Amino acid sequence: MSETNNNSQSPTNDPFEPFRAIRDKYLDAIAKTMVEVVNTESYAQATGAMLEGYLTASAPVREAMDKSMIQALQQLSLPSRQEVAALAERFTNVEMRLDDMDAKLDRIEKLLGRIQPAPQPEAGKFRAGDAAGRGVTPRSEPPGRQSRLGARSPFVGKRTPPRKRR
Repeated sequence: MSETNNNSQSPTNDPFEPFRAIRDKYLDAIAKTMVEVVNTESYAQATGAMLEGYLTASAPVREAMDKSMIQALQQLSLPSRQEVAALAERFTNVEMRLDDMDAKLDRIEKLLGRIQPAPQPEAGKFRAGDAAGRGVTPRSEPPGRQSRLGARSPFVGKRTPPRKRR
């Protein structure tokens, strides 16, 4: 008999259903009212005034925190935010200068490429002052690319006397 009573009850006989309906209507009404209030000019002015007051009151605290953080970082030998930003700016400047130098070297390569390249030394032969004579293997260039200078320097092979140590 209890099985028939359980089957005959439908989910609409929930005793809390009227309370849920009241809650939903209340939340909808509050949401509509809040949207209307938030979209007014007076609300924007009041919020702006509160935010301005907060920022004014918190500025001394923020400055004190910044000073103490800088002192702590100095004692720990760590860089501050300003030092890291300055370093990043310097690295950017160095990178830009390197890019400019690379572009200039590429132009020099093109100009030197028009000039007849210096003959390559024959395999197995070397002079006493060459790198091969000292047991140093030459740096290999990628195929189709010459060295940065393109031609031999007039100073290659010339030796200067060693300096005397004092």
